[in-house]
Amino acid sequence: MGRDEDKSHQPHGDLELCEAGVGTYTEALRAGRLPRSELESAPCLTKLALVHPDPHDDGWIQPVPPSSALAHLLQPVTREIHERIRLAAALADSLAPLTSVASTDPNLAITVLEGIPLIEAAIQNATDGARIEVLTLQPSGTRPVDQLKKALSRGLSMAERGVTLRHIYQHPARYSPAIKTYLDDMPSSALQVRTIEQTVERLFVFDRTVAFIPANPERDVALEIRHPALVRYLIQVYEVLWAQAKPLTAPLQAPAHDTPITATQLSVARLLVEGSTDQIVARKLGISVRTCRAHIAKLMHTLNATSRTHLGALLIQSGIVEPTR
Repeated sequence: MGRDEDKSHQPHGDLELCEAGVGTYTEALRAGRLPRSELESAPCLTKLALVHPDPHDDGWIQPVPPSSALAHLLQPVTREIHERIRLAAALADSLAPLTSVASTDPNLAITVLEGIPLIEAAIQNATDGARIEVLTLQPSGTRPVDQLKKALSRGLSMAERGVTLRHIYQHPARYSPAIKTYLDDMPSSALQVRTIEQTVERLFVFDRTVAFIPANPERDVALEIRHPALVRYLIQVYEVLWAQAKPLTAPLQAPAHDTPITATQLSVARLLVEGSTDQIVARKLGISVRTCRAHIAKLMHTLNATSRTHLGALLIQSGIVEPTR
């Protein structure tokens, strides 16, 4: 009687976890799986993506790590953020011609910087004026050595003034010798680094007052943004990505699954099931197309797939990747 009463479902908010849910989830973690009927007393576990069907028996459910459930629930939020960043850049580009009209305004919100020398000069000026904090977002997993040398010089100069830095790279940066050398040369007290699977375009924010973003794919035109509302918005985007990113000191964990695949291969698999081409997968994950295809070949070998279509079907059937909705 006491156990049934403890697990009786009581109505609550969609983003809450009731006592019955906590109890059922704890049981599932302890046992490894539970009969699907146990969800009748805790439907919130399904809403919060904390359980999924046992791929070998539909009558049972298995627990999902809270971190994986959180990443799953944040996917639509992240997509919306990415879309809004693209929209903000498009709006800024549309309004850029008006900056010449407002050139006498001391509070000019957006300045278009054309040409690499002008962009670098503006960033150097912001670097020299930084006194508190610098946030950077660097897509891809590699950076040219000459860029890293300039970044190291700027970073050391800011660290001497007590400025703290936060960098977000993509996961492949963990294996870049050039980036490792840069990080080793920077004082650890002044620098925090995290990596993320997918990211958006490059972003620099200095002292939460001025931000820089590319204005074209070639990155030889940039926007210097000083509008307080836009800068606050870009910082909010950065903090969401920072929360999802993994500290560089924390190892990337391979997925908990019977099939031996790596964390990177799981990322490739997810994007393939979504219908992404090799080039798009490589761009989103910050790796080369050649490396992407090598991961696909390993997945096909591991799952004994005879074709790309067969691989996609096996990834879903095995439960490695959830089908796209």
